Amino acid sequence: MLDNHQNEYVTRIHKVQDYIQENYGKNLSTEELAVVAGFSKYHFNRIFKSVMQEPLSHYVNRIRMEQAMFMLAHLENKNITDIAYELGFTDSAIFSRAFKSYYGLSPIAYRKKYSTNCKDSIYISTYNKSDKKKKWVINPFPSTGEIRIESVKECQVIYVRHTGTYCSLAKEYERLVRDLFRAASKQELLHPGKNQFLTLYHDNPEFGKEEQFRTSLCMTFPKSCSAKENGMLGVMTIDGGLYAVGYFEIVQEQFEDAWDYMYQKWLLTSGYVPRNAAPFEVYLNNPKEEKEHLIKVEIYMPIEPI
Repeated sequence: MLDNHQNEYVTRIHKVQDYIQENYGKNLSTEELAVVAGFSKYHFNRIFKSVMQEPLSHYVNRIRMEQAMFMLAHLENKNITDIAYELGFTDSAIFSRAFKSYYGLSPIAYRKKYSTNCKDSIYISTYNKSDKKKKWVINPFPSTGEIRIESVKECQVIYVRHTGTYCSLAKEYERLVRDLFRAASKQELLHPGKNQFLTLYHDNPEFGKEEQFRTSLCMTFPKSCSAKENGMLGVMTIDGGLYAVGYFEIVQEQFEDAWDYMYQKWLLTSGYVPRNAAPFEVYLNNPKEEKEHLIKVEIYMPIEPI
């Protein structure tokens, strides 16, 4: 457990993470990010590295390169120059050199390699362990859901964040939920029927390193309320826009199958591609109150037309 002082540092760094995610296409200076965090620019680099175990410049570059991989893989309508400008590079040559330096191959080579290889591995989920692959041959999508297309308005949420593998998240999950609800209760943000509990995944498991995955456990709150950040709690805005919303009634072990159904079975024939925003899960019930303990969940996948 972190004490209140440590929590304050972590929450401020989370705020910087959110700012970087929203502005990775800009030239982000240490001074600008230090202001976001509310720290002195002279100490900010050391503080960031202490909390994240990663230098600030490396972190910003990694987020930018992971976004580049996503665009190259899934946004075929964007050429290399478009992607370079969107990521804040002054021209495609500089972007290509940076990408090759980071990954060992050029953007063009990566796009070609991904286009060739993804057809062979598209039915093997990045979440699945090797011992699950045989099941996929017999029954590729054991969990199917109802999918609808919805235009969603942006919304503010309070959150607590976990950084690390999904295994470590599972171990910390109950504590994080308690922390979130306790903090919401202290600020009088809990209003029956007006709060939604959700989990937002900031990093694409296809491109990032698992030990660096950021996951936010979030809660919406009424517009009439005002949430305040503190040593434990953060406040952020979830992007609005077009989403594919999948409704599932599943047990805990079927979450991977539900995500796979949306991103593989449904997406490939939908006429849409993933949009560059974070997906999330919205939980609609308390499974302990259900006869079969089924979890009713909606998975929100950000999309745009091909």
